[in-house]
Amino acid sequence: MRRPELDYILASMLNSQPEVSDLLFTVDKPLQVESFGELKEVFLESPIVPKLTPFQTECIALNLAGDNLWHLTDLIRRGSCDTAYTLTDRARFRINIFSQRGNHSIVLRKLNTLIPTLESLRFPPIIKEIPREKTGLVLVTGATGSGKSTTLAAVLHEINQAKPVHIVTLEDPVEFVHTHQKATFNQRELGTDFDTFSNGLRAALRQAPKVILVGEMRDRETVKIALSAAETGHLVLSTLHTIDAGQTINRILGLFETDEQEQIRARLADTLRWVVSQRLVPKVGGGRFALLEIMGANLRVQETIRLGESEGKSFYEITEASQPFGWRTFDFSALEAYQQGTITEETALLYCTKRGPVARGIDNIKKARGDSMLGLNSLRMQPERSNGRSGPPPVPMKLKIK
Repeated sequence: MRRPELDYILASMLNSQPEVSDLLFTVDKPLQVESFGELKEVFLESPIVPKLTPFQTECIALNLAGDNLWHLTDLIRRGSCDTAYTLTDRARFRINIFSQRGNHSIVLRKLNTLIPTLESLRFPPIIKEIPREKTGLVLVTGATGSGKSTTLAAVLHEINQAKPVHIVTLEDPVEFVHTHQKATFNQRELGTDFDTFSNGLRAALRQAPKVILVGEMRDRETVKIALSAAETGHLVLSTLHTIDAGQTINRILGLFETDEQEQIRARLADTLRWVVSQRLVPKVGGGRFALLEIMGANLRVQETIRLGESEGKSFYEITEASQPFGWRTFDFSALEAYQQGTITEETALLYCTKRGPVARGIDNIKKARGDSMLGLNSLRMQPERSNGRSGPPPVPMKLKIK
């Protein structure tokens, strides 16, 4: 298979559905794309591919991996590799090639070539505080495909427009290619420019950056170096695969042994600035919408990191109490989106954290709208029938009060 043939297949798959986010190649399945969170089959007129064969997926995998020995070695030794591919000027993909049951499967995540802004993402105004930070640790968390990289790209774009600083990014792979504006960018890719995040981050400390982006906190060595960087005057941005702010703190602490945790708690309490958790949910009318949980750093958060959560002092309760300052829980975001008509009641209940309070909040919104009165006019009192006979309802008796 030649590159023009591969490009034709990828372009045809992108054209097959609106808002394609992923392209999948799996043996014994036709070509597939993910559109609005659902897999759709793609059938090409030429070449006709009713079902992919092992030979076809292997050819596609080798073409995508190219002649990069690092990626090929990873694929052979570890069973998977990450790489990137650019489809002329149209799209850029983040790729994972992996083996399953002796065959190769491929997933391509479409990356936006246009760098988003915080305004275009329609995030709450409190997000604007993150690019203004000078030092510390900022974490963006969520499941795979929840938009973490997009959020971080928007934050870096804001810094790029406002500050003449040196920014070093460590990514797997490079997703958004930033142009030099006020800031100077050096974007490094795992497998091409460095071997592990911990080594790349250790080297970055000698490259005189003011802002460091770490693609993902994968191990405790990376966390340790990131904390050191945040302590020594750098702004460190990174991601974690956690579902909310509280689990983010616990996941970091869980990477360390019991005898290390007291020291890590103190360091994390001093350096953590923001935790932004994301959940992409179905939007009314099609598309997806990002629900956010945003927790900053104050004395209560620092105390809870040092001492641990307890009754009345959970990260959820602290965030909920700080909503007047712009912080928000997923429950608050879900209710806000439902009130604005962005998501349905079912979606709000499905993606919230605590269903009870959200259900009560939805009931209050319905009452304020008057929705709770719908259907009452259709209620009728049925007249009582005796012996199965039909007829007009009996005349009510008048009671005489003496």
